[in-house]
Amino acid sequence: MKIIVGLGNPGKKYERTRHNAGFMALDELAKSLHAEGTQDKYHALIGKTRIDSEETVLAKPQTYMNESGRAVGAILRGTYASVADLIVIHDELDLSLGSVRIKFGGGHGGHNGLRSIIEHVGSADFTRVRIGIGRPDPGADAADYVLSPFLAEERRSLPDIMVHAAEAVRAIIQEGPTRAMNIFNQR
Repeated sequence: MKIIVGLGNPGKKYERTRHNAGFMALDELAKSLHAEGTQDKYHALIGKTRIDSEETVLAKPQTYMNESGRAVGAILRGTYASVADLIVIHDELDLSLGSVRIKFGGGHGGHNGLRSIIEHVGSADFTRVRIGIGRPDPGADAADYVLSPFLAEERRSLPDIMVHAAEAVRAIIQEGPTRAMNIFNQR
C-alpha cells in the first residue's frame, strides 16, 4: 500500500495559494485515477484508488500545514503502512515555478509541513515530489509569499504543472523512486 499526501492548508482562504500546490497536485492525481470518494479520517480527507495493482491512499491533511505530521502519523498508524510507503507532494521555494523534482529523504529545508511530518513519524526517509513555486523578491517575507495566491500569468501554467506532478507520483509507484528521479529530475 502507498500513502500519497498532498500538503496544503484547508479552507477557501488558502485554496489557490502557493503553499497549496500539494493539494492541487493531489486533486489532479485523484481526478486522473477516478479515485473513490472522500472521507474525513485521520485528521485528513482520504480517498482510495489503485495505481496499477498498488492499493493507494490519497490524503489531504486538514490540520493546517504546520501540523501536517499529526495527520500523516495517524494515517500511517491507521493503515499499518511504513514511512517507506509514504510519498509527500509539496511546494518548494528553492525550485523555479513549474519545476517538478523527486527526492528521497533529506531534511525539511525550512518547510514547516515537512518538519512536522519528520517529527511525527520519526524519520525523513520518505519520497517527496517537490513543486517549484519560486522565491519571493529580495526583502519580501517568505511566509507571506507562500500564503499568497498565484499571479494571473502563473495560474495559466498551473494545470500543466499539476499534471506533471501527478505523472511524477505515478512514475514513483510504477518505476520506483530511483528510476522516477532519473526521469523527472533531468527535465
